[in-house]
Amino acid sequence: MLVALVIGAEIAFWVLLGLGLLVRYGLRRRRLGGALLLGTPLVDLALLTITALDLERGGQATGAHGLAAIYLGVSVGFGHQIIGRMDAWAAHRWDGAPAPARKPKHGRPHAAYERRQFARHVLAWAVGSGLLMAAVRYVGDADRTGPLLHLATVWTVVLVIDAFVSLSYTFSPRPEPEGAPGRTPQETA
Repeated sequence: MLVALVIGAEIAFWVLLGLGLLVRYGLRRRRLGGALLLGTPLVDLALLTITALDLERGGQATGAHGLAAIYLGVSVGFGHQIIGRMDAWAAHRWDGAPAPARKPKHGRPHAAYERRQFARHVLAWAVGSGLLMAAVRYVGDADRTGPLLHLATVWTVVLVIDAFVSLSYTFSPRPEPEGAPGRTPQETA
């Protein structure tokens, strides 16, 4: 049941985002559209409340509880960026605003972008893992919280791998492709 709620929360996030953008730009009701966009964190709060109530009532901590914590962490770490990108795209598409900048794919700008994304991942991990550890402490029974500890461990390993990959571009940036505009003949040789 909790997995369905996590999936429902993800669907609700995208529905609120889509409706908010449609109302904001399609119907030209900026305040109402903004209110719908601000409603996306309420989905996260509802999911957190339902998860906490399930554990409080003696529910066995499962991967679904952990998935809820991961979802909340990712929403905190990346949600603002996702909403901002979608808003910029909608403003471009329906309101004549300039096209949003594409993410850089080469050189120092790409390395800086990867560092920012890694910082967002650290924030997501800190929030999600913090919620996982809070649930472990709240339940206070190692037999009931093993899956939560396992997910926190796996996520930590993923974070370390992401650190190596993301930060590697700082020391070895992706080169510009051959014949790219702005490259001098010496750089292409």
